Amino acid sequence: MNSPKTAITPTRNEDYPEWYQQVIKAADLAENSPVRGCMVIKPWGYGIWENIQRILNDKFKKTGHKNAYFPLFIPKSFLEKEAEHVEGFAKECAIVTHHRLEEVKEGQAADGVGKKGQLAPAGELEEPLVVRPTSETIIGAMFAKWVKSYRDLPLLINQWANVVRWEMRTRLFLRTTEFLWQEGHTVHATSEDAMVETKQMLDIYADFAENYMAMPVIKGEKTALERFPGAVNTYCIESMMQDRKALQAGTSHFLGQNFARSSQIKYLNAEDKEEYAWTTSWGVSTRLIGALIMTHSDDNGLILPPAIAPAQVVIIPIIRKDSDQSTVMTYCQNLKNDLEKVSYMEQPICVEIDDKPGNSGEKSWSWIKKGIPIRLEVGMRDISEQSVFMGRRDKEPRDKVSIKRDVLVSTITGLLTEIQSILLSRAKEFQKKHTVKIDSYDELKAFFTPKNTAKPEIHGGFALCHLKDSVEVEEKLKQDLNLTVRCVPLDPIKEDGKCLMTGEASKQRVILAKSY
Repeated sequence: MNSPKTAITPTRNEDYPEWYQQVIKAADLAENSPVRGCMVIKPWGYGIWENIQRILNDKFKKTGHKNAYFPLFIPKSFLEKEAEHVEGFAKECAIVTHHRLEEVKEGQAADGVGKKGQLAPAGELEEPLVVRPTSETIIGAMFAKWVKSYRDLPLLINQWANVVRWEMRTRLFLRTTEFLWQEGHTVHATSEDAMVETKQMLDIYADFAENYMAMPVIKGEKTALERFPGAVNTYCIESMMQDRKALQAGTSHFLGQNFARSSQIKYLNAEDKEEYAWTTSWGVSTRLIGALIMTHSDDNGLILPPAIAPAQVVIIPIIRKDSDQSTVMTYCQNLKNDLEKVSYMEQPICVEIDDKPGNSGEKSWSWIKKGIPIRLEVGMRDISEQSVFMGRRDKEPRDKVSIKRDVLVSTITGLLTEIQSILLSRAKEFQKKHTVKIDSYDELKAFFTPKNTAKPEIHGGFALCHLKDSVEVEEKLKQDLNLTVRCVPLDPIKEDGKCLMTGEASKQRVILAKSY
């Protein structure tokens, strides 16, 4: 029997990395730019990012944070003030050393040749500038000027920006040289207040992932090996992709007084004594779009949860004769107007009308690949019956039903809520199915090695293991099995056991996985 045809080839089972790239292409989300490792985010992909920005921005502002903007360029000396920080990012930094270009005269090039129009750097800077890989140091310098008294605290700032980290192996959305993100930076009078802030922002990320992206996550703390450079504690949300690898979807860092000391962020307390402040930082990036793709999509393309989709509904007019055009288009426009009067997740429903020339079947497939939650087809027969023909992206492409127009308008919010709930339930069930307790190294090795398992189709996932809190142990696991401790869950799996590497006593399981 032949396998059913799919819109995306290869399929997930045949070649997952290539499937991922083809979903992005078919959904018209992004493409590689002429600059190696950078991407062009196209309107449908950027529409997803705009929704991420809008939703998170509202959540940040409701918790007292204000948006600001800080420079793209950071003096190299700023990074050098925080030794551990610069060590963590040094290999990823892009450096600006000159401030202009000059045309090379013939025969004056370094190779003695020189071509007309060839440009060479000139005007060497007194101090090189780092293109920001993250902004703790430059923001710290400004905070040191702004914070003078306990009355100035807490200082709660967020910025939406781009950052640059020079990556050797890049993949659209997941790991690119330049990417978009938000980074929150806050200053507090006490360690307790800073820790409350750190965990509050982690909770906001977890809520956003589950209730808007329909992506289940595990909240946890990073081990010393995986901690953000310069942080005292790093907290994260981890999610499982459909290839059973882990993806870190967001982080929140308690920085203690490390950056306050290096940036000299001090304040006078109520007793008029000078103290170093306590700081935090936290962020998510366009990597969330990669997570969205790999959590929900299938072999026919992208699947978008309604809460994050650039549009929830597309109306596809079916016009058989020129004389039908006015009637069909008027019906479609009126339907769009009525649907957009309805709210979903506190926002008006967004509706597209695909009135471009072309075959209705091809149009329908293009929207299936783009992942739009609901497709509506409207022809003269539907108009005569005051109905529409509806397909849902959470169902099979050919699973379509006729529904009365007024029923659709009155139930559209419920339909979108149902789709959102189904996608979250599917992802939760997948994560649960591929999360196992493992108590021996041999069992761990077998679980992450397909050819050594009795059921290779279900190998890999999240391994809940007892493991010694040791950099040496973690480095050996990474070297031998390409595994990392994704997190120590904040909802602890507390039970007595023994480290599967050293045999030493352990009180809690951690999550081991292969990761992006």
